[in-house]
Amino acid sequence: MSNKVAIIASNGGLFDAYKVFNIATAAAASDKEVAIFFTFEGLNLIHKQGMYALPMPAGAEHFAEGFAKANVPAIPQLVEMAQELGVKFIACQMTMDVMGLTIEDFVDGIEVGGAVTFLEFAKDAAPSLTF
Repeated sequence: MSNKVAIIASNGGLFDAYKVFNIATAAAASDKEVAIFFTFEGLNLIHKQGMYALPMPAGAEHFAEGFAKANVPAIPQLVEMAQELGVKFIACQMTMDVMGLTIEDFVDGIEVGGAVTFLEFAKDAAPSLTF
């Protein structure tokens, strides 16, 4: 059985962020090696300003109160927790080029790479997940 978990984050909403970081931190806390490849809207999840304003799905605004009551950490806290647990963040170079973004737009400690960089990690990962 593989000790690696590979995650592709290609969507940039609040629910997507919770799915990505909950799975990533749980896997890392279970001694798995975890890498997340952030591409297209998924780059919002690690963008220095964007991660503070992730959109809630329309009609799901009532979940905000539930997150607060359940003491669910905010996305910036989950990003920090993931990094402390050793989760590798790979920002998609192609998407950054298309959107005119630089590494300075993102949280510290990320790696910038292309699909080949992620595929090299993911080739023996199980599971591989996409959000």
